[in-house]
Amino acid sequence: MHRPSGMVGIRHVALFVQDLKSAIDFYTRIMGMHIEWQPDPDNVYLTNQGDVFALHRVDYTPQAQQRLDHIGFVLDSPEAVDTWHAYFLSHQVRITEAPKTHRDGSRGFYCLDSVGHLLELIYHPPIMRSLIK
Repeated sequence: MHRPSGMVGIRHVALFVQDLKSAIDFYTRIMGMHIEWQPDPDNVYLTNQGDVFALHRVDYTPQAQQRLDHIGFVLDSPEAVDTWHAYFLSHQVRITEAPKTHRDGSRGFYCLDSVGHLLELIYHPPIMRSLIK
């Protein structure tokens, strides 16, 4: 059987959080996402131009195996990486790795959201080429 067509990419991520209020504030106020749907006080679905980012309140600490390494947010240029980095610094977002350009032309940095998830903000040429088509 051949691989089916139609896959667009990773456009949906869901995370468990204990402090939902802080996470919503970070992703809406700092990251600029918008609430798409909040079916109840423990679940919220955020969006930013086609992505769906779900946050689900839990009252336990997930096991290490349930944690992601990081979540990547794609930026449209290397300059945008530096602009976002400066913006995050001005909002006291904890930077874990400063902006760096890689040999493939991608450029990015790492930071922590308000509840401890590692984020990468990255310009990645192959992704941008696929979006321009």
